[in-house]
Amino acid sequence: MAPYLSGKKLHPLVVSLSLALLAGNAHAADTNDSTTHFDDIESVVVVGQTTNTEITPEELEKYQANDLADIFRFVPSVSVGGSLGIAQKVYIRGLEDTLFNVTVDGAPQTGTLFHHIGRVAIEPELLKEVEVQAGAGEATSGAGAIGGAIRFKTKNIDDLLDSDERFGGSLKAGYFSNDGYKGSGTFYGRLTDSWGLLGSYVYVDRNNMEDGDGNELYGTSAKQKLGFVKLNGELTNNQNLTMSYENRNEQGEFGARPNWPTLEGDTLYPMDAERETFVVNHQWLANDYVNLETTLYHTQSSVEQDRFDRWGKYGADMTTYGFDIRNHSQLGQHALTYGIEYRKDEVSSQYLAPADVWQGWAWDPLVGKFKEEGEVKGIYIQDHWQVANQLLLSFGLRYDEYSLEQVTYADATDSDGVSGNIGLNYDLHENWRLTAGYAQAMRGKEVGDAFTLEQAPGWTSIDPDLKAEEVDNTEVGLTYHDEYWQITATVYQSDIDNVIYDQLGRGVYFENIGTLETKGFELRGIFAYEDWRVQASYSNNDAELNGQTVEGYEHIGLANARGDTFGLNINYTLTDNIQMGWNANYVSSLNDIEVLQRGVEIGWIDQTQFIDKPSYQVHDIYVQWLPFYDETLNINLAVQNLFDEQYRDHSSVGDYNHIAGWEGVAGLYEAGRDIRISLGYQF
Repeated sequence: MAPYLSGKKLHPLVVSLSLALLAGNAHAADTNDSTTHFDDIESVVVVGQTTNTEITPEELEKYQANDLADIFRFVPSVSVGGSLGIAQKVYIRGLEDTLFNVTVDGAPQTGTLFHHIGRVAIEPELLKEVEVQAGAGEATSGAGAIGGAIRFKTKNIDDLLDSDERFGGSLKAGYFSNDGYKGSGTFYGRLTDSWGLLGSYVYVDRNNMEDGDGNELYGTSAKQKLGFVKLNGELTNNQNLTMSYENRNEQGEFGARPNWPTLEGDTLYPMDAERETFVVNHQWLANDYVNLETTLYHTQSSVEQDRFDRWGKYGADMTTYGFDIRNHSQLGQHALTYGIEYRKDEVSSQYLAPADVWQGWAWDPLVGKFKEEGEVKGIYIQDHWQVANQLLLSFGLRYDEYSLEQVTYADATDSDGVSGNIGLNYDLHENWRLTAGYAQAMRGKEVGDAFTLEQAPGWTSIDPDLKAEEVDNTEVGLTYHDEYWQITATVYQSDIDNVIYDQLGRGVYFENIGTLETKGFELRGIFAYEDWRVQASYSNNDAELNGQTVEGYEHIGLANARGDTFGLNINYTLTDNIQMGWNANYVSSLNDIEVLQRGVEIGWIDQTQFIDKPSYQVHDIYVQWLPFYDETLNINLAVQNLFDEQYRDHSSVGDYNHIAGWEGVAGLYEAGRDIRISLGYQF
């Protein structure tokens, strides 16, 4: 009997290749080079390879990255909505970050504390690299990666000190005209020949920003603090251990819904968000057959908002802990990665004011505190088979089991399924490479948005017939490369069936609402010659739920639509110690988006309406100067939004202000011109 993906039959090619490849492992031919390069194995991702992207700290430093929008500025597949840090949401091909696997040094960042703020937060100062996987991919992508994956990796002492150096540090100070400043200090040293310690503190203080027309964006001031400590070293000659702790805090006075505009005179409400993450990474490289990697993690995040004019303080907490244990084995021409993972999520929310303050506003005034718990268990295997010099095949399977308990309301659901993937890299010619991949993934019901855990008595919280979400992702890419050029073209289609959603008008009622389809193509070209590096990109994506274009207000936590996006980035090395660059992005208009279908269905409005998302173009420039021709002193000047463009990013909520009854529903405008100056001293 063929394996099934939560009731969906696995692609027959997956089944047949699984038997062929696994049988081939037992009889794989020996190769002349028996040395295993596990870093190379991990960097090879066949499914969707042409649209996967890696971001380096050098890129982030030149443009003085302060937030998520800065981090992903040059990635065609990724967009960020919401100009305010706490409200920013990340989208890959139109899918919101709730649909993909986000990790920091292997620790998943899960759950949603409040649907009007973002769930992904990271300090660019700490990053060693960022890996972006667009679309469902290989079995090693992690549980629930139905829309893709983002992997943040932080620096350690070996990235900052040469082998003969014992101690070092850096001090940085930055000012941005729109509007605030940033300071950081990082110190690191070797405790012994094999152990090192790194500590970093970052502080950001922002006033209200101004948009491109010079209007003050009320409720956008905030303070951010981050502390980070990392210890790493060798237990033995073939064992490494890393332990890290991060504490991130952001606080300010925002609108009731931070991702919507706040008008002059509107009430602002104090909000405090905090995240603590503790991660342990262990690696044991014994031989070609045993290269064991273990990740243990514990993350606790919280948000507290004071609605002093209504129910007072309301707080939400999320705790996530678990592990991922994987082994890499080199068996002749096969590079196998296989392992198990486990994750436990606990989310709760509660009224924090005295009972007589909030009971008149509560749906369920006799409770006051609400809790959910969820578990995910997974087992996976991925094989990269070097069939010939010009052909690499990839094949993998994973099995996941989800369970959810709504503790407060004594309801529960569970699901499980098998996901398969196949892919190939084929060198058609020394300059041409073809990549193709097909991947399945599944996700059961996970813990919900903490601010919506409360429900009125008698409501149904989960459809008894709820099915797991299932995705089929297909991609084909073609790459040309030579001494100066790398040009890539990719087409893709992803269909997520049995989308789980809490629709407007029913309160907390999770049900399957249909199919979310995303399809499109991407073009990217890179030209490098002597002191010049030029990158151009074009991204086209259509995202539809049951045939209707998605929108970030009505499909919050799910997806958003964006116009065609064109990017151009030029970098020039003027001298040995001066680099400069220019970046331009143009997003074409997206008009006549039909909205409020759900409002018509439940009787909130008589007929559907239409909104537009106007086009915009944004230009950024930078100059980096190293006065001493090394990293000792680093002076950066960057200007974001050089021509003061007035615009609302398409990945923010669209503008509903012209619709009676929906006045005030819109996304924040982006910041206008921002001149950033930073000075860094490294010793």
